[in-house]
Amino acid sequence: MGWRFRWVSAAGSDFNADFNVSFTPQALETKSNVYNYRKGGFGGAEAPGLSVFERMEDGSILHSYSTYGRGLEAFNGAYHLLDLTPKGRDEGDLDWTMQWVRRHDQYA
Repeated sequence: MGWRFRWVSAAGSDFNADFNVSFTPQALETKSNVYNYRKGGFGGAEAPGLSVFERMEDGSILHSYSTYGRGLEAFNGAYHLLDLTPKGRDEGDLDWTMQWVRRHDQYA
């Protein structure tokens, strides 16, 4: 379609902490972290989130949208498959949603 835009990374910045998707060990221990507008709402150091920004004609940056938790299903294809199974995501007994997610080298 001829679309062109730059992808950027939050690496080396406070961006993820500012948008409440990265948490310090101390914040997790004291449950002072805020995720999806709830205090202590996520039990891991990194949580999913999506934010959208637009550069305005005057050069300023507009934060137009953020979503967390259940607003991200479209970006995780596994959710669509799990939602078709009898138990679905089966997250009811977990400390936080998505506690089941592991990186490929984190499984026992």
